[in-house]
Amino acid sequence: MLKKLFPRLNLGMIPVILTLAWPTMLEQLLQTTVQYIDTAMVGSLGTQATAAVGATTTVNWLIGSTISALGVGFLSFIARALGAKDEAAAKKAVSQAVLAVLLVGSLFTVITLSLSGVVPVLMQVDESIRELAGRYFFILYLPMLPRAASIIFGTVLRAAGDTKTPMKIGVVVNIMNVVLNYLMIYPTRPLTLFSLTFTMPGLGWGVIGAGAASAIAFAVGGIGITIALWKHPMVSPKGQKLRPDASILKPCMKVALPNMLQRFGTSLGYVAFASMINSLGEISTAAHTIANTVESAFYIPGYGMQTAAATLAGNAYGAKDQKRMKELSAMFIPIEIGLMILSGGLLFLLAPSLMGLFSQSQEVIRLGAAVLRMVAVSEPFYGFSIIIEGMMQGVGNTKKPFAYNIMGMWLVRIVGTFICTQLLGFGLVSAWACMIAHNLLLFFLFLRCYVQGTWNPLNQKAVV
Repeated sequence: MLKKLFPRLNLGMIPVILTLAWPTMLEQLLQTTVQYIDTAMVGSLGTQATAAVGATTTVNWLIGSTISALGVGFLSFIARALGAKDEAAAKKAVSQAVLAVLLVGSLFTVITLSLSGVVPVLMQVDESIRELAGRYFFILYLPMLPRAASIIFGTVLRAAGDTKTPMKIGVVVNIMNVVLNYLMIYPTRPLTLFSLTFTMPGLGWGVIGAGAASAIAFAVGGIGITIALWKHPMVSPKGQKLRPDASILKPCMKVALPNMLQRFGTSLGYVAFASMINSLGEISTAAHTIANTVESAFYIPGYGMQTAAATLAGNAYGAKDQKRMKELSAMFIPIEIGLMILSGGLLFLLAPSLMGLFSQSQEVIRLGAAVLRMVAVSEPFYGFSIIIEGMMQGVGNTKKPFAYNIMGMWLVRIVGTFICTQLLGFGLVSAWACMIAHNLLLFFLFLRCYVQGTWNPLNQKAVV
């Protein structure tokens, strides 16, 4: 069975894969660590503060993932162009990415700021924290333009094989976020360090301080990644004309649009999912928010490898190298599954302790640990899906992932959660069971796609 699934193992490709993957993994690890620290700091203010910050998290995913989808279109085009040794086409695509950042960043600024007071209502947030959640959301999206730059320009650099620059900028952003959190969330207070007592200044803004700290860090990150892209020797937009180019935008949008619809549809599903969970009460909302934060760290190996898979598959497709395409899949899949088995095992063992880092409520800890242990078992299956989807993105095949993800999200997770929580009166555990069923469906669909060879456009047997 293994020989059939992984017919060509080329151990010499492991250093190439890890060279691309490790900076992305480290970048995501740092982001998750900061998210952990944010959650712990806000959690120290009480369950209401945690719920206020977490209540709009899925809307953040909706916006971020929609912008990321544009980046996937440029990633696929640039990776293929560089694989075909066509640097001129790659640079033209980068100029179009700059236009996309200006357009999308401005559009989402208007949308998010104007709807900041409406979002908590739509998310069924408890009335006592709606105003606070709305103010936090507004502040978080003031720097929407630099946030769009961070997402799209970071993807452009990774498409060129430069995963270290986004990582380095991410380190600066995350350190800044933590320091500003510490200064803005808490009031001025006496601190004792190594028997030395001193006054630590602070603004005491609480949840609003957390939002302001993140907003400033996002702005710095966006400016930093823009400067890095401008100075990059291979994909700098310097000297390119900033006007729409249909010959570049058309193939980019052909890839990006299905991915955008997929991410928008699935993220909208996350919003509906979270809205139903918010209706279960403050304890469920807090447990769900914290469990999501904890879980995100254990997906880092999967998504780090996905970025490398997309870039290398795009390069191989651009070079029309069928042998390398087969070798890539044969290497990525076992590495990914092994990493996800390890991370899933750790999540299962550490779930109660990790929940305890962010909440003092035993009820929240017990509920969050239960759902985390459930999802830990499904991680290796989800890891397989992540890799195949990444390789399909790299070669520009985004239609099937769109169909698979929308089907899983809306027909399994959302309908199932609605029946379980709204009609049958079950709690958070049933909602996460529906989420796991969604992940397992994706595994079987992507496994079928891989075995049949339809993921690979260079495969003569692939059904186009």
